[in-house]
Amino acid sequence: MTVTADEVTDAGAGQVDWLHIAREMAEDLATDAAEREQAGKAPLDEVARLRESGLLTLLAPAEQGGGGADWRTAYTVVRTVAAADGAIGHLLGHHYFLSFTARFFADPARAARVERESTSGQWCWGGGIASHEPPLVLTPTASGHLLNGYQRYATGVWIADRLVVRAARYGTGEPLAVLVDPTHPGVVSGSSGDTFGQRLAAGGAVEFDSVPVAADDVFGSLSPDEGVLSPFASLAVPTARLVSAQFCLGIAEGLLDEVHEHGRAVRSTWQPFSPQPWPGSPPQDPYALTVYGELAVVARAASALAEQAVDALLRGLAQHEDLHDEECAEIAVLASVAEAAASRAAQEITNRALEVVGVEAASMRHGFDRFWRDARTHTLREPAAHRLREIGDYFLNGAHPSFVLPA
Repeated sequence: MTVTADEVTDAGAGQVDWLHIAREMAEDLATDAAEREQAGKAPLDEVARLRESGLLTLLAPAEQGGGGADWRTAYTVVRTVAAADGAIGHLLGHHYFLSFTARFFADPARAARVERESTSGQWCWGGGIASHEPPLVLTPTASGHLLNGYQRYATGVWIADRLVVRAARYGTGEPLAVLVDPTHPGVVSGSSGDTFGQRLAAGGAVEFDSVPVAADDVFGSLSPDEGVLSPFASLAVPTARLVSAQFCLGIAEGLLDEVHEHGRAVRSTWQPFSPQPWPGSPPQDPYALTVYGELAVVARAASALAEQAVDALLRGLAQHEDLHDEECAEIAVLASVAEAAASRAAQEITNRALEVVGVEAASMRHGFDRFWRDARTHTLREPAAHRLREIGDYFLNGAHPSFVLPA
């Protein structure tokens, strides 16, 4: 299904069934997900399909030709796509967050200008503004700025139309969110093939060598210092954390669905004395049922926590500048709880679900291993232990979570 900007504007955001479009996209991606993942090519075709479907502009305002959808819809789309293809779900989730950063960190006029250009050009956004990433250096010039430095990892650098990166203002060190055109010859992407998971996320290292940045493309401060950011801007952290949570849930649910479909196929063809996951046992093996039941509970529990956090985030976003620090802190903690639970669910499910399939799960033709590799690559970048520490500090000591943007 192709959705044009004019059709979205004419119909109204409420009349476009984005979840149906996402399911169609997921079904399309699932048909050859294992083969594409094993090939590891840049996801140019996949991004073209996202662009054609209208999903890239889902969050942009309807009056600017975008989908006019809210973050609940965007999260569901990410989760749906990730269940079929983890790397593309990861790419899409980061696109949604990065394309929204102007609303958090730029003034309203600048944010509106950027979103108009993005919607008109159907931009796919990449990059990264993680707090643990050493910042690039932004040096003022007579006509704007020059960007220099090396970023160890950024999502989508091989296919993005625009990058958002973290840069330190020369002289003061203030961290800033900066919009960059990756087609400039000073932007040089490095290796992208050295990770065992998320091979289609088009991520990798990137170097910036005297890349010009217009003054209007410097969004604003990312400083964690008290009083610099408004509570609304601080919602960038839980917004990103919930992208992570939905990605993890998509991966977990995607593998559970694959195992379910595999089991149904086995049951339909089983004959006495044929090979089974456990030698000599029928498809209704009680151990397999118990394992699947345990993992279904883990997935449902993590999903419920994510839904609670999304509800809180939407209320916070709706308050905009009326949001208070204490409310922002509670939203941030709920998002951290959801991310930690989803991360654990993804790791446990991708580790144990294949026990239900048995030795046949090791066959490369099924590609079951990609779920574990995609999930583990992500959770190595975003360890749940960091979230657990800040959750404990909040509930025991009332300490507000730090402004730490995830990868």
